[in-house]
Amino acid sequence: MNVKGESTIILKIKSLYPDLKPSEKRVADYILTNRESFIYSNLTSASKAAGVSEATFVRFSKTLGYEGYRDMHIAMAVSNESPSQADLEEGIEDLSVEVLKDCPLQNTTETIPLFQDVLTLFEGGAPLVVELKAERGNAAALTDAAMALLKDWQGTYCVESFHPGVLLRLKARYPEVIRGQLSQNFLRDSEVGGLSLPVRFVLTHLLTTAFTRPDFIAYNCLDRRNVSLRLMKKLYGVHEAAWTVRDRNVMEQLEAEGVPVIFEKFVP
Repeated sequence: MNVKGESTIILKIKSLYPDLKPSEKRVADYILTNRESFIYSNLTSASKAAGVSEATFVRFSKTLGYEGYRDMHIAMAVSNESPSQADLEEGIEDLSVEVLKDCPLQNTTETIPLFQDVLTLFEGGAPLVVELKAERGNAAALTDAAMALLKDWQGTYCVESFHPGVLLRLKARYPEVIRGQLSQNFLRDSEVGGLSLPVRFVLTHLLTTAFTRPDFIAYNCLDRRNVSLRLMKKLYGVHEAAWTVRDRNVMEQLEAEGVPVIFEKFVP
C-alpha cells in the first residue's frame, strides 16, 4: 500500500537510502528536500544544486531502476501515485492514450491533454510553439501525424525538435511551416543516454544545419556561447532563440540582443 502523496520514486529513494553511497545520498537529499525545484531543473543545474557530478546524478537514476536522468525526471513530474504511474516508469513512449490520459500533471488534478484538445483550446488565440519529441526512428511518422492535425487549424505556430529527422521531414513535405532546431551542449550534459559520442558532437555543433536548413535554432541559454551557433547564424542566416529562461533579468538581456526566449515559471 502506498502512502498518500508519496510517489513511487520518493518511496524508492527512501527505501534505498541506507545503502546509497555518500555522493548518491547527496542526490537523494537534494531531491527529497527540493522536489518542486527539481522538476524544473535540467541535469546540469540539478547536479550543481546537489553538489555532485552529472555522472553521479545519472548513476543515481540507474540505481533507482531508471534508464537515465530523463526517465527519472519524468517519473518525478507525475506527483500523484496511480496505476498508470507504474507503467510510466517503463517508458512514456510505450504508453497508450488510455493510460496517458489518466496521468495527473504535477500538483494538480489536471490530466495530460491530447494534442487536438490543446489545438482546440488555442484556436484563434495565442500562437503556439509545437515541440515534437521523436523516439525510436518515428521522426517522419510523428511529423506527419502532427501536421495532419495542424493542417486545418486556424492559428499561428512553428514546429521545433531536437531530432534533425523531424526538420528534414518538415523541409521535404511541409516547407511552408516555420521549423526550428533545438539543441544544447550534449558533450557536457550526460542526460542523453543512448546517444553515441559522434552523435552528441554533431548535435552540439549543429552540423545537420546544412541539410535541415532550420528557420531558427533554439539553443540552451546556458550554452549559447557555442561558437558553432554563431557560425551557423552567419553561414545560413538562421535566427537564434534561447531556452529555457527562468529569470526575468536573463530574458531582458537576451531580448536586448535580439534573441527571443522560451520561458517558464514567471509571467513576462
